[in-house]
Amino acid sequence: MAALERVVAVLLLALVAIAPAGQAAELLDDKPRIAVVSAFQPEWLALRADLAEGREHTINGRTFVTGTLAGKDVVLFLSGVSMVNAAMTTQSALDRFSVTSVVFSGIAGGVDPALNIGDVVVADQWGQYLEAVFARETADGFAIPPFMEEGEFDGFGMIVPRPVGVARDGASGEEARFWFPSDPGLLEIARKVAGELDLAACAAENKCLSEKPKIVVGGNGVSGQAFVDNAAFREYVHATFAAKVLDMESAAVAHVAYANGVPFVAVRSLSDLAGGGEGANEMATFMALASTNSANVVKALLEKMP
Repeated sequence: MAALERVVAVLLLALVAIAPAGQAAELLDDKPRIAVVSAFQPEWLALRADLAEGREHTINGRTFVTGTLAGKDVVLFLSGVSMVNAAMTTQSALDRFSVTSVVFSGIAGGVDPALNIGDVVVADQWGQYLEAVFARETADGFAIPPFMEEGEFDGFGMIVPRPVGVARDGASGEEARFWFPSDPGLLEIARKVAGELDLAACAAENKCLSEKPKIVVGGNGVSGQAFVDNAAFREYVHATFAAKVLDMESAAVAHVAYANGVPFVAVRSLSDLAGGGEGANEMATFMALASTNSANVVKALLEKMP
């Protein structure tokens, strides 16, 4: 009997030890805040410079800073470049802070010929265009496996886009989805900002844009795991998805926000044309300018948010 009691005691101690792993993570800060997310350093610096009452928190090596920006309570953090980093850090923020909405600020590549470097796009919806099947090459062209249904979009050679499965609270099961929406209320505020805000046109060393930059609200954006600097692929993305802009994070953040039922919007400023320019890619030249324009739109958006 004594041996049995010892076994039971050991099992109970083991259960107690592992129980916290199944519980929700403790909030690091319980004040309702807007999550303001940037992909990498230039965008982060443009926003953090104006953050007041900053207090740092660390989750898995990432820094999250609470404070006030444009008069609103925010938690500011870097997503890190890439879809996986963006999804991971956004979910961490939703788990550890009381997030009321998510606003992404960053640079991007322009794929709409009507747009120029420096323009800012606030898209209606975001798709993960590199969620795809790499199709088999046959005598009749590229073919997806016969057990798969034909998708909504034509492929680029062997790359055939597919929707992604999404699970969310209250849903009866996983849904297949390509587009993830921006919040209508936040889009309406962005339209007001677009009619009032002037954007910078010159970078350092007198590198000025040939066209005065503008803010465009509406249309589609796409995100994927590749940095795109290819004219043919740029044309495909614009024609296939009616996309204005592409990047490497926004659709991942939109996916996480959708799954958690949190309002989302992304503000993306064009640092380059994703291979559509006449010379070499100009991201290095206009990255700081694009980051500043994106940050200024985000701050104006925050000012008008309830």
